[in-house]
Amino acid sequence: MSFKGWDRVQVETKKGVKPAVAPVIISASRATDIPAFYGEWLMQRLRAGYVKWINPFNRQEQYVSFANTRVIVFWTKNPYPFFRYLPELEAAGINYYFTFTVNDYDDEGLEPNLPKLSERIQVFQRLAKKIGKKKVIWRFDPLILSKDLTVERLLEKLQAVGELLHNHTEKLVISFADISVYERVRRNLIASGFPDYHEFDQENMLLLASGLQRINKNWQLQIATCGEEVNLSTFGIKTNKCIDDDLMIELFKDDYVLMNFLGYQKPQPTLFPRRSAVVNNQKINLKDKGQRKSCGCIVSKDIGQYNTCMHLCAYCYANYSEDLVRKNYQQQRDRNSESILEV
Repeated sequence: MSFKGWDRVQVETKKGVKPAVAPVIISASRATDIPAFYGEWLMQRLRAGYVKWINPFNRQEQYVSFANTRVIVFWTKNPYPFFRYLPELEAAGINYYFTFTVNDYDDEGLEPNLPKLSERIQVFQRLAKKIGKKKVIWRFDPLILSKDLTVERLLEKLQAVGELLHNHTEKLVISFADISVYERVRRNLIASGFPDYHEFDQENMLLLASGLQRINKNWQLQIATCGEEVNLSTFGIKTNKCIDDDLMIELFKDDYVLMNFLGYQKPQPTLFPRRSAVVNNQKINLKDKGQRKSCGCIVSKDIGQYNTCMHLCAYCYANYSEDLVRKNYQQQRDRNSESILEV
């Protein structure tokens, strides 16, 4: 079986009734940090029942209904502003988990608008205590090399952060910076005073993987790569699914609608407890064809927008210019606006 597409519904918008897609899984978001900057906007849109998304390439509008939404996957570097909305989200019966990036680039100045590392670590620990460590995935992403930022130095940073986080999560996700693929990333790195970057070759990838394997003997975390073609399985490092059906089955197996969508059936109790109830689960091919071939994510609908994240990280592919980001952020005043971008 394979994914045939989201249901189509009608939503009542400010411009009248509009056709909309009704996804089961929402990604919030690869394009911007919604928990950090747009939490109130998201909750307003959940209450309204829909959001308007603008395609960054052709500027076409698409309406997205929350009528069928069972899971929201949050991508963030600072979820603290969103803490106050978690009870409302849970009361609405929407499942969720966080992929929480905690890098250590304070000295390098690559993440200029983030809270200090010590504060982000405290937020990570608090979030894990609040919702459970299975629902908080640590990302160190991306890994960047320079003259001073060597593999050895990156491993030192990973180990220092991991010593404070490994008891509060079960997984670490890493990726290697793809600078040559994105011209704007190259420009932003140079403009931020980081001109001597260079990308990972296979030798350095293997060196870092070996070092992580050694460090992880004490942590016992699952480690996985995001969107990488390199095979690091020799070092116990798997290929990740950030939008992860296996994790959803583990966390949310009591959600019948979600499990039906994922093609999973819970084993039923039998009269003979020692005998395993056999369930013929028919795995559905939910690979997200809109992502790179090396991406393991299943299908979701991302509702974020480029040029809206005020973290202004120098390596970010989703921001074209700081001036445009600041303009868009300042214009996002109307908390009842249908889209993060005012158009």
